[in-house]
Amino acid sequence: MALSVSALQALAQGTHTDAWRVIVHHALEIASKPLAAGNAPSEVVKRDREIGELDLFLSSSGWDLWQAVGDSVERTSVRLLRWWAEPFSAKALLILDGLSLRELPWLLQGAKERGFTLHGVGANTSELPGETDEFARALGFTSRSKLQNNGGGLAHKLQAAQTETVDLPWKDCEALVGNTPNQIFWHHWPDAKLHDGSGAGQGLEPLTKDVAEQLTSDDFWAFVERLATGRRLVITSDHGYAATGYFPDADGEVGQFLKQTFSSGRNKSGTGDTGPFVPPVALQITSPHGAHLMALGRRKWRSPGGYPTLTHGGLSLLEVLSPFVELTK
Repeated sequence: MALSVSALQALAQGTHTDAWRVIVHHALEIASKPLAAGNAPSEVVKRDREIGELDLFLSSSGWDLWQAVGDSVERTSVRLLRWWAEPFSAKALLILDGLSLRELPWLLQGAKERGFTLHGVGANTSELPGETDEFARALGFTSRSKLQNNGGGLAHKLQAAQTETVDLPWKDCEALVGNTPNQIFWHHWPDAKLHDGSGAGQGLEPLTKDVAEQLTSDDFWAFVERLATGRRLVITSDHGYAATGYFPDADGEVGQFLKQTFSSGRNKSGTGDTGPFVPPVALQITSPHGAHLMALGRRKWRSPGGYPTLTHGGLSLLEVLSPFVELTK
């Protein structure tokens, strides 16, 4: 279902919150349709381009919406703190690092096929910029690594939980889930895989094949079942990612400006020049993590060592939105 130009114009005249509600709902609708392993790579690219139309609106005429996103869409960290305070006797949180809305169909299909009860599916935003440490800090951890081997301690905001963070096969993860009622498990996949393949070709296709393999595997679902048994489980992520291999090249002065400002990245801390361009190609964003200059929309540029084909930390929907799935078994 494509959103008509007139609907987008109507969005621009409503409140920021109304506009974001429509945008997030539409992105979720496109991304969550069922997938089959055989056609997943081409179908995911197709959906990516469809969501790209919303990104184009957000970077060409609706860019002020990005400056209002923090007040208009609940951040994943805030949603989690709210969920953690709900009176479930036992809870588990599985953070899959870098999981985007593209991966949502596998979770929904797998849960259904394997007899889980689905209590809710939504999308929330990452911290701005969408980076791992910012998300960890929003939950009260100084960094992701602090969760390792129950090192989360009592400083964080999700109290009374056993914590773990690893990049191990799912089978080994299952053995690390303890008997403590509340569990927080932060796995480095798919982000680790994403950065492994980000320099090679388009990046998205091999990642999509790996995702299909991992998220339909018996080992993954046995691990999820171990977390969900006797517990209310949420599966979410710290941020998504941009398939920048498919982004158009920014040439001329725009390309030069982006290269000088961001090098091979998508954001830079502090205040800075957003350039003379209208519509803008970078925005100054102030969040709980301070002031940052962030690359806006779907553009890549030439940079030393080559621009990565999969990355995160800028302002596009699939790098900022994270799925939020609530399950029991």
